[in-house]
Amino acid sequence: MQRSIHVWVGSAVSLLVIGAALAQTKPTPDEITEAWNSSPHANSEAEAFRHWDAEGEIPGECAVCHSTTGILDYLASSPASAGVIDHPEPIGTTVECAACHNPGAESLRDVIFPSGQVVNMSDGSAICTVCHQGRTSAETVGAALGGLADDQVSAGIAFINIHYAAAAATQLGGVARGGYEYVGQSYAGAFGHVQDFGTCVSCHGAHETKVVLESCTGCHSGVTDFRAIRTTPLDILGTGDASAGIAVVIDELRARLSAAIMTYATEVGGGAIVYSDAAYPYFFNDLNANGAVDEGEAAFPNRYQSWTPRLLRAAYNYQFASKDPGAFAHNPHYTVQLLIDSLSDLAKVSSVDVTGLARP
Repeated sequence: MQRSIHVWVGSAVSLLVIGAALAQTKPTPDEITEAWNSSPHANSEAEAFRHWDAEGEIPGECAVCHSTTGILDYLASSPASAGVIDHPEPIGTTVECAACHNPGAESLRDVIFPSGQVVNMSDGSAICTVCHQGRTSAETVGAALGGLADDQVSAGIAFINIHYAAAAATQLGGVARGGYEYVGQSYAGAFGHVQDFGTCVSCHGAHETKVVLESCTGCHSGVTDFRAIRTTPLDILGTGDASAGIAVVIDELRARLSAAIMTYATEVGGGAIVYSDAAYPYFFNDLNANGAVDEGEAAFPNRYQSWTPRLLRAAYNYQFASKDPGAFAHNPHYTVQLLIDSLSDLAKVSSVDVTGLARP
């Protein structure tokens, strides 16, 4: 059942390239075209737009975000589900001008998420959110696990992939419920940045999609790297040092969760597991149990199939945090909560150490 929620994310913004916005000048059409040509949205050779070349068409569950014709049809259809249309689309387009500059995109306010939540976004970010929301949610994971015992290996469980660049799911946190949220825990909602930097295009260039560091240094003075920005004084890692950027903290928690997943799989689950960030479905049997992806292991026939519910929940959150490279900026508190809760759950039944971790 869909539930409607109104989220205020920031002030109204114009669709200008971020550099031009900072200079308070309107870009020329040539500058806009040049910016777009440099963006991932325009890369016609990318896998995102060439994956279906052999088939000659893009299926409806993919076409909305991987073709201009798909998003136009989706917006014209009075959407009743998250990012899906009921017919394929031809190959050969990217995310072109018309994908975002059309009456349907300009009037779009309510965005449906995989969790069933309908979020009202009246700040200009709605069209970005249609595609940058992932394809799964906490509800997807819960439904897949049914009534299985936490540590019961089941051939009926398969890895669930959030998909890629799900920035909106991260940013909205517990509103969209993109991560797996553990029972009994509370989760951060939409990450509220400062008022003038609360929307997609107030940080990202509307056409080239890059973020300009100088847009951050007004508040984060002296910072020369986004990853050095700290968003909380809390000593999350329990090291006595809270000066490292929040991105560094998240990387450390991801590394710990990766090790914890391998520990649990060996000690409690159905056998050694290893992760590859470049091969679907990402988790594979570690045939020699050496903790590394060796030649031939990251192949679909060798995919990991000895899942327990506890292991799948942790692996899902690991992927959620891994496939949004900007999670540290989009919603660091939600991301940290998911990682720590996953570690703590694995630690209940295996030799995973969570000593000193502080949950925001």
